[in-house]
Amino acid sequence: MLLLAIAATSVCLAVAIIVYLLATARSEPTGVARSLAIVERRIDRHEVARNELGAKDRLIIPILHRTRNLGVRLSPSDAGQRLARLLDQAGNPSGWTPENLLGAKGAGLLVGILFGLLIGGFSLRGLFWMIGLGAGFFFLPDLFVYNLGLRRQEELRRGLADALDMLTVCVEAGQGFNAALMQVARSVTGPVAGEFARVLSEVQIGRSRADAFAAMGERTRVPEIRTFVSALVQADRLGLPIANVLREQAKEMRVARRQHAEEKAQKVPVKIIFPVLICIFPSIFVVILGPAVIRIIAVFTGLR
Repeated sequence: MLLLAIAATSVCLAVAIIVYLLATARSEPTGVARSLAIVERRIDRHEVARNELGAKDRLIIPILHRTRNLGVRLSPSDAGQRLARLLDQAGNPSGWTPENLLGAKGAGLLVGILFGLLIGGFSLRGLFWMIGLGAGFFFLPDLFVYNLGLRRQEELRRGLADALDMLTVCVEAGQGFNAALMQVARSVTGPVAGEFARVLSEVQIGRSRADAFAAMGERTRVPEIRTFVSALVQADRLGLPIANVLREQAKEMRVARRQHAEEKAQKVPVKIIFPVLICIFPSIFVVILGPAVIRIIAVFTGLR
């Protein structure tokens, strides 16, 4: 009976160990699936030695992770969505995410407070400096991304007409619309090529062409691009010939680009008035009237 009890206990223990191992074991892929998993796997920065990381991952990223909560608490609830829209308009620069921007805002607040303390010290004047510099450095990342987005929107406006001309030529030559988009994305430089490549990628993963172009219109503030997107979406829904629509849109974009250039040229005289009045006229007055003033002073001094 003792041997039977020992045997039964051993069997139960073995069954329990097997069940535990099966429950905790992870199903690893094998064969081709394992090779693809190894190729597609991204190395996390916590899995490598600290000295093997770059300066950005070793110094800047940890600071942004620690100051992110401060930026989140001092920002509105929709700050993440607003920053995501700003990044879309700026072209989503590599390594820039809404989380990193919130961390930069928190770090900027701390840096501004520190500078204000160094300038004004522990006084009422120092308190004003800390509030002013802290607020300025806190909103500095927003201003930087907004300015980057404005520059990119201007590049989009300038390059849209040429891209539409090439797209029209490719479609009229017999290429399909998706193939023409790919050709333009490969041949044209600038943000227009990036936007067309993103639209093509979204179409290839299953999104409808109308929705992909509508998303492109939402990522920009350029009226010409939104007009082009609206016309293209309507043509796709109504079944109109895409070549005729592209030809008319290319013509309209060339006219709009010329009008925008004329508008900027007409603003130049107004913008140049203040630099001339502040910087050039005083210098001219000093050069022209300076010797005369010196002679007048010498004459009146001699008379005395």
